[in-house]
Amino acid sequence: MSRDPDGGLEDLFGASAEPATAAEPARAGAKPRSRAARVTGNVLLVAVATTVTVAVLRSQGIKLPIPLVVAAFTALRLIMLGVSEVAPPPAPRGRRRTSDVGAGQFAGNDTLRTAVRRWEWQLDSAQHDADRFSRIVQPALAELADERLRLRHGVTRSSDPRRARELLGEPLWRMLEEPGRRPPKSRELSAWVDALEKI
Repeated sequence: MSRDPDGGLEDLFGASAEPATAAEPARAGAKPRSRAARVTGNVLLVAVATTVTVAVLRSQGIKLPIPLVVAAFTALRLIMLGVSEVAPPPAPRGRRRTSDVGAGQFAGNDTLRTAVRRWEWQLDSAQHDADRFSRIVQPALAELADERLRLRHGVTRSSDPRRARELLGEPLWRMLEEPGRRPPKSRELSAWVDALEKI
């Protein structure tokens, strides 16, 4: 199911709507190393580390079996290679969104700031547009309310409506359950946000 590109929690912290691209080579024109070269490099690295470690330990009068030192460095190198495989993708480059009105305010590299500014703009524009409020803001607030209820009380609006209604309070519950609502006034929006924070 596709969501509106302007709303939803998954979009709240996403900096870019573009799919992640494959990792680029570190240098232009750099050729990827062959598997044999990588294995040879890792074996040399373990051999050098083992030689230095054994020499330092023996100079201090400590004798460790060489296979134990080799095994330790091999395990360490395998862990480092495994961690590098699951490293997070690089941060997206700063870019301007051109799909929204007032897009100039979304430029920058700070993902949280960009998300906050996007939501400020969406809330501001939803105050004058009932369709925008019911299509973007209301579902996002409902998703946020369900998530807070689930994390803090182990319920959602669908799993235990009576308890959820009690925790949310009547004004917030009515806003979340009434489709096609009129756009809220600033004080109503503030009251709903306060109620969400108290859950």
